[in-house]
Amino acid sequence: MTTVGALVLGVVAAAALTGTAPAATASPADLSTATFSLASSITPTVLAATPGPEKTEARAAETAASTSIQAVATVQSDIAASGLDIGQPATVDTTALQQATDRLEAASVLPETFLPALSHDVAAASAAVDQRVAELRGGLDAAVAKKAEEEAAEKARQEAEAAAAAKAAADKAAAEKQAASSSSSSSSNSGGGGSSAPIPTGGGSGDNSPAGAQAAARDMLASRGWGDDQMSCLVSLWNKESGWNYKAYNSGSGAYGIPQALPGSKMSSAGADWQTNAATQVSWGLGYISGRYGTPCGAWGHSQSTGWY
Repeated sequence: MTTVGALVLGVVAAAALTGTAPAATASPADLSTATFSLASSITPTVLAATPGPEKTEARAAETAASTSIQAVATVQSDIAASGLDIGQPATVDTTALQQATDRLEAASVLPETFLPALSHDVAAASAAVDQRVAELRGGLDAAVAKKAEEEAAEKARQEAEAAAAAKAAADKAAAEKQAASSSSSSSSNSGGGGSSAPIPTGGGSGDNSPAGAQAAARDMLASRGWGDDQMSCLVSLWNKESGWNYKAYNSGSGAYGIPQALPGSKMSSAGADWQTNAATQVSWGLGYISGRYGTPCGAWGHSQSTGWY
């Protein structure tokens, strides 16, 4: 190899390894005696010059890399702002993309034949980052949808409880009015002789055991026109919720009593003795079930599919 050929190869090698171009200290016409030193700083000119196909591809790769990095920052910011658990770490490894981009930018002093391979590396790294960003965005969208569904279900639950309480109060008022009317009629017919024992606020036999509560429930179901099939569903439902224990209390949610009313004070619409009378709790619970699910079997089916009613 001639001295001039070896010198030219050395210039190209120096540029490839360092990303800088050597500066000559002698005239190009006297290469046999010329010496070279690396320029301290060179402004890249290849990508800034009039673009050929290789330069256009390199610019597109750099733009895609910048867009990918911005997408990472955006999705991570959105996840943090939501405060939701998306089921996976909100991390994206951009190391490979940054390294590939750095190599492409450093190639601005190399011949254009180096650019396609480096541009391909940047594009491949950008695609990997974009795929990870899409996974995080999908996880966030799913978490947002789940939260909206849960909030809608809770709102519907609260509205149904309010409707059930209103209906129970109306039923109670109608029953008290009918009882007062019957009592007045009986007193008038008997000429005032005799009296009847006071009925507990919530009715029932006074037996607060699970068996006593179920007996009271069976009578109430019959008065509503519900048969043994509905009683079977009701037994399963309240076995799961409270074991038919009128003192059952859920320390996690605050739900109370046989039907697990939340809060327990809602049952006062069925009777002032809601804390001590299993029958009062059963009466309120049946009103709630009727208003929201139609029947005990409807409530039991919902409980089986969602875990709550």
